[in-house]
Amino acid sequence: MRITMIGAGYVGLVSGACFSEFGVHVTCIDSDEEKIKRLRQGVIPIFEPGLDRLVLRNAEAKRLEFSTDLATAVENSEVVFIAVGTPERRGDGAADLQYVFAAARQIARHLNGFTVVVTKSTVPVGTGAQIAQIIRTENPEADFAVASNPEFLREGSAIEDFMRPDRVVIGVDDPKAAEVLKSLYRPLYLIETPILITNIPTAELTKYASNAFLATKIMFINQIANLCEAVGADVHHVAKGMGLDRRIGGKFLHPGPGYGGSCFPKDTQALARTAATHHEPITIVEAVIAANFHQKKRMVDKVLKATGGAVSGLTIGVLGLTFKPNTDDMREAPSLLILPELAQQGARIIAFDPEIRGVASDHFPAGVSFAGNAYEACQQVDLVLILTEWNQFRNLDLARVRAGMRPRPDGRYLFCDFRNIYDPETMRRAGFHYVCVGR
Repeated sequence: MRITMIGAGYVGLVSGACFSEFGVHVTCIDSDEEKIKRLRQGVIPIFEPGLDRLVLRNAEAKRLEFSTDLATAVENSEVVFIAVGTPERRGDGAADLQYVFAAARQIARHLNGFTVVVTKSTVPVGTGAQIAQIIRTENPEADFAVASNPEFLREGSAIEDFMRPDRVVIGVDDPKAAEVLKSLYRPLYLIETPILITNIPTAELTKYASNAFLATKIMFINQIANLCEAVGADVHHVAKGMGLDRRIGGKFLHPGPGYGGSCFPKDTQALARTAATHHEPITIVEAVIAANFHQKKRMVDKVLKATGGAVSGLTIGVLGLTFKPNTDDMREAPSLLILPELAQQGARIIAFDPEIRGVASDHFPAGVSFAGNAYEACQQVDLVLILTEWNQFRNLDLARVRAGMRPRPDGRYLFCDFRNIYDPETMRRAGFHYVCVGR
C-alpha cells in the first residue's frame, strides 16, 4: 500500500514514520522546501524521543520519503492523509481550517482511481462533509471517499502512542473506505488494539471531547490544590485517594501551573466555539478555559507572596520553559505568561531548558536571559523557580544549588517548585523556604 501524508509537521511526520514502520510506503509532503531538504538529510525539525532513529531506519529502507511534489504522490496513493495545522483563529477561538481546505483542493486535482482522503488534523464537526464538497466541486469525476482518523499522540510519547494506542477511531461512511483503513491498521488489529468504526461527525467530535475531558481533569485538580493550600490539606494525598477509585483513575491528577501545548488550549476553545454555534454551550469547558488562564496568573501571585509582595530588583533562576518535558513545544506554555509578568514587575530572569535555549529569546521580553545548564541558571539568584518537570531537574544537587544562591534578607533561600517534584520536608532540611502547589 502507498499512502501520502500532506503536512510534515508534528502529526504528519510522526504518523508517516510510524506507518512506514508497518511496512507501508509513505510520502510526506510539505510546501516548505527547506524543511523537506533537511528531512532528506536526516535533520528532524522537532524534538520527539526516538523519532530521528525511526525516520532514518525507514528512509534507508525506502519506505519513507519526503517531497514537495504533491501531484505525483497523490496520483500514486490509495490513502491521502491531511495532517496540516488547524491553529486557533484570531478573534473567535474557532479552528482555522484554511490549510485543510487548501490541501483538499490540491488533492482533488490529482486523484487517480479510488482514493480515501482522511483528516488526521484535529477538525470541528462537519469538516469532513466540507472536504467532500470541495473535492466534488474541484473534480466532479473523482472516485473517492472521505474519512476521519483523529490522532491521540502525546508529545514526548508519540511513537509509543501510535504503535500501541489505547484505541484507533475511524469515522467513515463508505464500506470500501472502511476496509482500506482497516487494512492499513492491520498491525494494530494483531495486537488487539480497540478500533472504533463510526461515522465521520462522531470521529471528529471524539477527539475534541477527549482533550476537553483531560483538560477538565487537570483544572479540577488544580482548583482542588488551591483549596488544599487554604485549608492545610495535601493535594497529592487527595489525588491519590481519588485516583484509587477505578472510575476516576490517577492520570492527569497532577497539580501545576496550568496546561499548555498544541492541543488542549486550541481544542477546548474550538469545542466551546462549535458548541456555541450550535446553541448548545458547554459551560464546563468554558469554565476550564478561564480557570487555566487564572491558574497561570496565580503562579505569579505565589512568587510575589513568597518574596514579600515585590520582585523588582530580584534575579530569578527558572528551570524549564516548555509546556511539558520531552518536547521542544512552547505553544501556550505557562512560562510564556509567567515570565513576562515577572519581568514587567522588575525581575531579572535567567532561564534554562534542555531543548529551548537561546532561540527562546523570540518568546520572551528583555530581562530574560539564558543559561547553559541548570546550575548556571541558579547562580547569584534570589529565587529558583521550576516550571517544567524535566527528569534532570528531579535530582539536583541541592547543596550546590543553595551555595550559588543569594539568601533573602531574613536568611531564607527561596525555591518555588510549581511541578511539585520535590518533597517539602526534604527541601526544608536542605535549607530552603519551599513553595509548591497544593501542599
